[in-house]
Amino acid sequence: MRQATAVRFFQFSISPKAIAACFLALIISVGAASASDSRYAAVVVDANTGKTLFSANAGARRYPASLTKMMTLYLTFEALKAGKIKKTTPVRFSNEAAAQPPTKLGVRAGGSVSVETAIYALITRSANDAALALAEMLGGSEAGFAKMMTAKARALGMDSTVFRNPHGLPNTAQFTTARDMATLGIALREHFPQYYPYFSVRSFQYGKQRIANHNRLLGKVEGVDGIKTGYTRASGFNLVSSVTDGDRRVVAVVMGGQSGASRDRHMAELIEKYLPRASGRRGGPLVAKAAGSSFTAIAEAILPKRKAPTPQARPDIDAVAEIAEAADETIETTAVVEQAYAAPAPRPRADIDAMQTASVEPEGWVIQVASSPSKVEAAAMLETTARKAPSVLASTSGYTVPFYKDGVTYHRVRFAGFDTKAAAWKACGQLKKQNIGCYAVQN
Repeated sequence: MRQATAVRFFQFSISPKAIAACFLALIISVGAASASDSRYAAVVVDANTGKTLFSANAGARRYPASLTKMMTLYLTFEALKAGKIKKTTPVRFSNEAAAQPPTKLGVRAGGSVSVETAIYALITRSANDAALALAEMLGGSEAGFAKMMTAKARALGMDSTVFRNPHGLPNTAQFTTARDMATLGIALREHFPQYYPYFSVRSFQYGKQRIANHNRLLGKVEGVDGIKTGYTRASGFNLVSSVTDGDRRVVAVVMGGQSGASRDRHMAELIEKYLPRASGRRGGPLVAKAAGSSFTAIAEAILPKRKAPTPQARPDIDAVAEIAEAADETIETTAVVEQAYAAPAPRPRADIDAMQTASVEPEGWVIQVASSPSKVEAAAMLETTARKAPSVLASTSGYTVPFYKDGVTYHRVRFAGFDTKAAAWKACGQLKKQNIGCYAVQN
């Protein structure tokens, strides 16, 4: 069996015994250095089964730095798959995008590149200007796209992540965890196998430049096929790696490294130790595909600011307009409203009039489908889910309920009315068949 080894990463012309001694010393020194840095966090997840093989501060809040671009790419891939954009679609660089600090592609304000070039720029150079240009194209504005990013994070189960920008430049209100980044790494591969190979590109040609990938483990540690590096002074050196060895697959995350070299060495150590322990059997998808794009996606993020006529028995369009306040797209009002709010029949008992914020949760088994730091987004997710699965949720009552975690108030989106655990999980299974992520919990 092929193995990804830190020894292969560093080629020495000395005896095997000396190599072993050096390697042991290296492991000890790296572990000590990592543990002494308050920014350090790491996790290794079996990408076939979801089992955690290694964890150190995996649930602790950390700054993502340029790992943020993984979510920017997720939403870009989602738009490509949905046919909203093409690889050849021009991505225009605004004054704000062109003014982003390095690293950057260097496109002048008013200029443009193709979507595919922007993707390569994010993956190889980690270009901040290209990240903002994509965000403005897909979300109408940086703030609008950041809301989409956070909503998508919730839909994927990344409950400890909040995004404020598309590139990862310093923002104290933008945070994540090593575990959430592992979830995103797995989701990128599971949901977009047709686009995932972009992450393994070692360089690409841009004009007269040959731009190399910042991920130096590609081609150095056997089996590594992506994903992304990141660094700011506050975050330290971050890295998410996907590794394949035959039927075994893991996604590993190291955050808070003291240098790029020490981070890479520690990642190589984790890969060598834990990849052989991964299962060779797949257990099915690990990250549920959220229906639409951030609760009917791009449509709701780009609703025009002006009010639209609200058909009878449909939700108040102003609630969704509030979510999309920052978006500047000028799409035909009627077409967007029809896409986002086609009224199904019959409506479930979880009607818009019954949807409310609960101060005390109902007893018994409930299903949770999402959570969001925005009360308005949570209400929109509740309504969208109720309309998408009227038969499954016909005898339930939908509600949102706030909870406080790590200084942030979130709003859970739940449906109550299940007599038993089996009934709740059965309904959840039916929702998953409609690409609605969920899980059952007893209050």
